[in-house]
Amino acid sequence: MNTDADQDSNIDLTADVVVIGGGPAGSAAATMLSRKGWQVTVLERETFPRDHVGESLLPASIPILEELGALTAVENAGFLKKYGATMVWGSGDAPWSWYFKETSHRYPHSYQVWRPKFDQILLENAKSQGVTVLEGHQVTEVIFDGDEAIGVEFTNAEGVAGEAQCRFVVDASGQSTLLGRHLELKQWDPFFQNLAVYAYFTGAQSLPDPDQNNIFIESYRHGWLWSIPLNNGRTSVGAVVDSKIGQEGIQQNGANAFLEAQLAQSSHTWALLENADMDSEATVVMDWSYTADKLFGPGYILAGDAACFVDPLFSSGVHLALMSGVLAAAYVTTALNEPAMAGDAGEVYQELYLKEYNQFREMARLFYSSNLNAESYFWEARRITNSAEYSPRHSFIQAVAGQPPRGYERVVLNRGQAPEEFVESIRAVENERQSRTQWLAALASDPQRNQILHAVPRLAEGVQVERKPVLGEGEFVHGHVLNTVSQPEGTPCSPLVAAVIVEIDGQKSVSDIVDGMGQHLDQAGHAQLEEAVSRTIEILYVDGTVAGLVTE
Repeated sequence: MNTDADQDSNIDLTADVVVIGGGPAGSAAATMLSRKGWQVTVLERETFPRDHVGESLLPASIPILEELGALTAVENAGFLKKYGATMVWGSGDAPWSWYFKETSHRYPHSYQVWRPKFDQILLENAKSQGVTVLEGHQVTEVIFDGDEAIGVEFTNAEGVAGEAQCRFVVDASGQSTLLGRHLELKQWDPFFQNLAVYAYFTGAQSLPDPDQNNIFIESYRHGWLWSIPLNNGRTSVGAVVDSKIGQEGIQQNGANAFLEAQLAQSSHTWALLENADMDSEATVVMDWSYTADKLFGPGYILAGDAACFVDPLFSSGVHLALMSGVLAAAYVTTALNEPAMAGDAGEVYQELYLKEYNQFREMARLFYSSNLNAESYFWEARRITNSAEYSPRHSFIQAVAGQPPRGYERVVLNRGQAPEEFVESIRAVENERQSRTQWLAALASDPQRNQILHAVPRLAEGVQVERKPVLGEGEFVHGHVLNTVSQPEGTPCSPLVAAVIVEIDGQKSVSDIVDGMGQHLDQAGHAQLEEAVSRTIEILYVDGTVAGLVTE
């Protein structure tokens, strides 16, 4: 493996893939690309370990860390286990908690990580899997041949300029958004015009057992505060406020004084910090909610914060970075191996990443709108006023059914005061789903179990099966996706589901569909197909993909 010293003597570099940035997104992308046999070089501006905020992880990141081969090192690093969150939010001023185990038995905890160490673990993991990592190398520009990226220009720690030629560039440059700025792709989110100011404290009091490792979030008049305990005895503490008001206050009084003034307006957070000392200078992060218009192009792809970043209320940054790094690696491998598939695979990458991003965004918007405990410019400006934009199905998918359970989905409905139209929509869809489930249960309990075979299924409006790229083992492969009104970007489905959907025409019974699909099967095979098709249609009926089952 090449060392930094070896590379500095040869400032002109070549690689199959250059990854800009060695944070979670860059490390994940580089690791997965190296596994596919590509020569990968990471150019990282800083020398690790380096400071970074964003210490609170979600359980959704655990299986990704496992896939990267970094989970054991994370588990052995001594980070505090995070079992949930404690909040002052919604309709009251008393703290309340929720726990990951309520929605995830497999991953009942995540971690509160010290980011300098956590990010170094990921970067060292990439090195151990064959990635060349050059720290202290700042990429200053992406080199284009026409509209295709073919390399990067950089400056090393000694100020020596150089170039790296490559077949593909992964922009994981974080919130500096190198390509986003260069290509003018960046679009600010008009809803989350916030600013964060944060610092680290020692001597902070813990939450009462069993919540001592939880992230603590407290809403107050001018925004909300976070408090995250860390295993090194420090506590990450920050305030999220309106961007314009925050900038004015910081310019007048300085970041440290501004943060202390915000903390003093709180009740519970201030009490936790009563005997604590601020042992770092306050840092300001401004205007951080944005997306890029296009996440890929000829010879390049954007991942992590270089592509988009959403308000940090749900601690989603590391998860989105890791997920997008893995997806970006799959896209690059596909584009290099099968150039004709690059365009379609890129569209799927963008759909998958923005779908995950938008689920966090919609839930954050709903949380902001549900906090009626505080009345101020900050909260009034962040109400969801046009609740008519939420159709019942869309509301249900965005808030509950369209994402892996993270624990926030039910809390916002139970603890907050969501727009009434939204709540009514959720209830309407859930009541419909419950009614469909009960109807199927009654049908199954009938001695004539084969009644389902005589039912005639009818698809909901807008349902169709499309053949397009789907994520395979480290690359995109041709597959099938199911498009619905609520999920127009499509959800990957099995060949069986695709075949069943194609056969449903509103006239054939389930038995007719089975006969048509299994005409070449023997008796045993036909019986297995009959069971599989019946179960598939039942699931599609409960989900609403099948709008109706007509029985005699």
